[in-house]
Amino acid sequence: MATIYKICERALWHAAEAAGQFCGSPVDERDGFIHFSSAAQLAETAAKHYAGQSELLLIAVDVEALGGELKWERSRGGDLFPHLYAALPLVAVRWVSPLADEVGGRRPLPELDP
Repeated sequence: MATIYKICERALWHAAEAAGQFCGSPVDERDGFIHFSSAAQLAETAAKHYAGQSELLLIAVDVEALGGELKWERSRGGDLFPHLYAALPLVAVRWVSPLADEVGGRRPLPELDP
């Protein structure tokens, strides 16, 4: 089972849990899709888009549960990134875990499924 990842502010995720789905962050809403990263892309995503932030969660999502609304599109440096053109149904979430704060400018990441 393939897994993709979303870094999310804790308060935003709690609102999604209450609503029963995640419609995205303000950046996602602006871009028209929910941004995700593969396990290999996550460290760079965290450093580039979440530097200095705390109160973050890491959301692991089952790719197969998203169906045709998930598209792999070229982005940063020409890499293919997963973009979801729909709200994220919470049933597709494999797990949610607090994301450690940065230590010395680097954010430690948990063991990830590929």
